[in-house]
Amino acid sequence: MKKYTFTEKKDTRSGFGAGLSELGKSNPNVVALCADLTGSLKMDAFAKDHPDRFFQIGIAEANMIGIAAGLTIGGKIPFTGTFANFSTGRVYDQIRQSVAYSGKNVKICASHAGLTLGEDGATHQILEDLGLMKMLPGMVVINPCDYNQTKAATIAIANYDGPVYLRFGRPTVPNFTAADQKFEIGKALMLNEGTDVTIFATGHLVWKAIEAGELLAAQGINAEIINIHTIKPLDNAAVIASAKKTGCVVTAEEHQMNGGLGDSIAQLLSRELPTPLEMVAVNDSFGESGTPDQLMVKYGLEAINIAEAVKKVIARKG
Repeated sequence: MKKYTFTEKKDTRSGFGAGLSELGKSNPNVVALCADLTGSLKMDAFAKDHPDRFFQIGIAEANMIGIAAGLTIGGKIPFTGTFANFSTGRVYDQIRQSVAYSGKNVKICASHAGLTLGEDGATHQILEDLGLMKMLPGMVVINPCDYNQTKAATIAIANYDGPVYLRFGRPTVPNFTAADQKFEIGKALMLNEGTDVTIFATGHLVWKAIEAGELLAAQGINAEIINIHTIKPLDNAAVIASAKKTGCVVTAEEHQMNGGLGDSIAQLLSRELPTPLEMVAVNDSFGESGTPDQLMVKYGLEAINIAEAVKKVIARKG
């Protein structure tokens, strides 16, 4: 098992803020809109440095999406910012009609996603957002794993012409990917080559997958671990090649089992290469109030849960 280390933990929303700040200096067409959560989305630096390109819309998320769509007509590249629940569920109609259907170049940037929002509880812990967004034709869906990857993804999507959903979070997580990385939309990243099982992980569960790989290695199980930072377009070739090599698959995500990464991989494999598969995800349940660590344990999103799923799927491989 390849050894991964980190020197610090950082929140992925700060990676978004840092990337947006860099874009503000390098791309004059980038504009930012926020729904009364500038501090929470770490958009402060952009707002301070480029007040003429920052729009505080207030608690009016649907209006924010409509304004963003309009700004693209003048050649601007709008980045919208609010909590993931308000970025998707609250404004789905506006996103569908004004952004996705119209093919507008809007970057929908969503913080505080998943269970790790913590104490704010189920009303704010959206676990359906990846599914909602990936079902929209033409929508790119990205879920990076740490600060550095979120910063790189933020910068990269400005150069992509079309609607993008970028998901990140509030808790501090190990920052282990390269600071100078080049982010490629739709390109899966191999973290550890293995032969016994493939673990496809996304977002905060990528580090948990690495920890699970270490647990499994101590038991003689060689896991291939792949970071799927782009849910859509999925790197079909990488998924099929790895599943063909190992013969069984586990997916891991901080999202509902229905509609997430596991769902996408299951659909692909059922069509192209039927393969035993287990999913580590929230199983048809809303969240609840608690610390991020407590919730990850209660809902079975820890390294030990991934390791258990690996053993189960290997037994099914026969």
